[in-house]
Amino acid sequence: MKKSLIALAVLAVSGVASAQSSVTLYGIVDVWVGGQKNPGEARQTKIDSGGVSSNRFGFKGSEDLGGGLKANFLLEQGFNTDNGSQAVAGQMFSRQSYVGLSSGLGEVRLGKTFSPFDDISGATTPGFDSALSPSVNVWKSTGYNANPANTVYYASPSMGGFSGAVSYSLGENKNVPVVGVSAGKIISLNAKYEGGPIYAGVAYQTEKASGADEAAKFTRVNGSYDLGVVKLLAGYGHVTNGVLIAAVTATATPPVTGVTGVNGKTTEWQVGADFPVSSALTLSGGVAQSKSTAAGYNETKRTGYGLAASYSLSKRTSLYGGVQASKQKQAGAADLKGDLYAVGVRHTF
Repeated sequence: MKKSLIALAVLAVSGVASAQSSVTLYGIVDVWVGGQKNPGEARQTKIDSGGVSSNRFGFKGSEDLGGGLKANFLLEQGFNTDNGSQAVAGQMFSRQSYVGLSSGLGEVRLGKTFSPFDDISGATTPGFDSALSPSVNVWKSTGYNANPANTVYYASPSMGGFSGAVSYSLGENKNVPVVGVSAGKIISLNAKYEGGPIYAGVAYQTEKASGADEAAKFTRVNGSYDLGVVKLLAGYGHVTNGVLIAAVTATATPPVTGVTGVNGKTTEWQVGADFPVSSALTLSGGVAQSKSTAAGYNETKRTGYGLAASYSLSKRTSLYGGVQASKQKQAGAADLKGDLYAVGVRHTF
């Protein structure tokens, strides 16, 4: 009898605890097969990970502290489905690892989390923001640090469709590369509007390395309009400083191995559309371009095209496929071409 009473008491306490807090295991498994040719490389037939979504598993939880205040945490690891390896070697939670608080006043996170710039980066990218998107091998603003460590992050609540976020990431590298120089830092912010058929977002991120004179600066403007029968997509990007390694290496003598002293900039745009053919089938495609310039180097132009299709087998499983192609032109050098033909499967849990 005593044992039964104790068991009932334990169940009662656990029931109260579960009503106040929760922990969820979740993830995405995404793998594709096809042919790929990266610019300047040989064609490969391959099985690869993350055609539409990066592979991940994670744990997230929330505890109700009362008065509308909640404590939250998230631990998320990336991995490669094709070979079972970690997405980033040596990191137990390579995507996110943070703890924080949220209320009607917004949310605060401390740790490793995706930046406000990344929050809206792919929101209006044709081709489902995937390996089949037209901006692959074309846009240079995809080279930003998406999820910096040592971050303080704040996101505001939505007010009439308007919201925003800001973060500050500590470099904690004051002794790199020279003892006594200033530490690096990353500052990121965004503002967006989501109301009815309209989405509009703007983001800005600066990344300053330890001891560097100039920070890399990334700007992104995205927008979409849902007409029902088709959703129109558009995006613009601008990058300055430290993002032209691939563009300038081909013509530099001796070859450039870093970006010290190279003050370059890249402007880029993309347009496209999502076509919901049925409740299960969606087509998405578009075109992207970019132009990079740097003092003393030839101008580089890139153009990309992408067309993708996604078919939902269920709420959690979908098949996808498509084609992407890109070309880079630079005076005094041969064109660099790339393409991808792929079909894949994506499952969420």
